[in-house]
Amino acid sequence: MKIKIINKSNHPLPSYETIASAGMDLRANVDAPSTLKPLQRAIVKTGLFIELPIGYEAQVRPRSGLAAKKGVTVLNSPGTIDADYRGEIGVILVNLSNEDFTIEHGERIAQLVIAKHERAVWEEADELSDTSRGAGGFGSTGTK
Repeated sequence: MKIKIINKSNHPLPSYETIASAGMDLRANVDAPSTLKPLQRAIVKTGLFIELPIGYEAQVRPRSGLAAKKGVTVLNSPGTIDADYRGEIGVILVNLSNEDFTIEHGERIAQLVIAKHERAVWEEADELSDTSRGAGGFGSTGTK
């Protein structure tokens, strides 16, 4: 699938690191390093603008290494970029660690996954079909 992209950063376009990768890394496009204090959040710009076809979304997800090693993640994960959005892609990062985290220009801060989606048409009903799970949720199926 071809997707139109404008790159106003000085970084290469996002790309898949391996043949089986689902996500492409997004890089910070900042004028100067900035520091996220513990529990602080910030929108970090990427310099990228995309034009998705209708029926697709771009999902902004955390990078597992950044989350595991530094405690920094994407706050609204996954963040959704709709097909009609034409603004710059920004990543809402949050520092969940106990130490400051410095965002450097060009640092890989998140990953982008392109996903097909469906549009729902609601059908109002008076009841739903029975299942063995029923209304059980939030751990009702057990932990092992």
